[in-house]
Amino acid sequence: MKRVPGMVMIGAASRNVGKTELACDLSSRFSKQHQVIAIKVTAVDRNDGLCPRGGKGCGVCSSLDCDFAITEETQGPPGKDTTRLLKAGAHRVFWLRSLKTHLAKGFGVLLDSLPQDALLVVESTSLRNHVDPDLFILARDPGITTIKQSAQGVLHLADRVLFFSGHGFDFDTDRIDLVEHQWVIREPATAIVLAGGKSRRMGTDKSMLNQGGKPMIQHIIEQLRPHFNELIVSANDIERYSFLGVPVVPDLVPDQGPLRGIASALEKSNNELNFVVACDIPQINIRMARRLLSLAADCDGAMPMTGDSHYEPLFAVYHKSLAPSAVELLDEGERRIAALYSRFNFKYLRTSSVQAASIKNLNSIKDFEHFSHAEGQTTNNKLHQGP
Repeated sequence: MKRVPGMVMIGAASRNVGKTELACDLSSRFSKQHQVIAIKVTAVDRNDGLCPRGGKGCGVCSSLDCDFAITEETQGPPGKDTTRLLKAGAHRVFWLRSLKTHLAKGFGVLLDSLPQDALLVVESTSLRNHVDPDLFILARDPGITTIKQSAQGVLHLADRVLFFSGHGFDFDTDRIDLVEHQWVIREPATAIVLAGGKSRRMGTDKSMLNQGGKPMIQHIIEQLRPHFNELIVSANDIERYSFLGVPVVPDLVPDQGPLRGIASALEKSNNELNFVVACDIPQINIRMARRLLSLAADCDGAMPMTGDSHYEPLFAVYHKSLAPSAVELLDEGERRIAALYSRFNFKYLRTSSVQAASIKNLNSIKDFEHFSHAEGQTTNNKLHQGP
């Protein structure tokens, strides 16, 4: 799957769910300071002249007499989607019509013709099977429970599912933002980094291991900062982490393990939803974190689960309301995080072994050396390959 940075893709679960409205909103907001190119994609099942939706159709399928066609739209009737995108502020607008079997090739040809520093706002659902954008947003109608087949196949890839009522979304679209030319969603949630462990197996403070000239915890904070409206470090040595420029919350009672760190940080959090991550997980899978936040919206928390019994409570979401219960458990002498999530309503995100490996923590110097070597190889490959 081709990674395309600088792209936000907007898909639809059914017709008339505000896909173009959102594309116009983003084009209008960001075209004042960036070159925005909008792309509308129409994926055609066949070109035998028949409409896949039934009836006479709009003529798009019957007029496609080749594998794919790319058109730059410069004018048109006022109500046409591409005309609306131009009026909203997009600097250029393209329409890609393609047989589904040639969609990846058609988009690749179009992409190669565009400036590499342009921001792309793409309307498509099927293209998500071939392209990995910064963000993939899927729009739905709250009154329709079924979704079209093309959306069913990519629903699990959505960074956010938005519901469109006809007058607007159930979501503040201003939360979609740009950070260093990357599309992000800023969550109304707190990210809590646990850094109070003893690092006995590592033999040195994990959080301060040198990763590319910076302490590992600084890399973690920098990964989280664009996506959350509050950051907290849970640690007892406040001065040690003051350089991060975020609040450092000490444990009310020291040496009671990560459950106490979670409880103390939850008490100080200004948000109901809190993403908790250990300081020895150097690469943050932001997409998985977003999915956990969505899962936790109507329960007490959410965490990944691999197989039938492997949970990851230190890459998980906890509601602030759990803080008093966590303290009660600690006062009873209980220190296992499992005692918290086994007593409350948690949801579990089933992950494959490959997905679980993406949130692997570093327990030993050997683990860290292996990670550093792999990171170095990745960086070198990028340098050799070019941008």
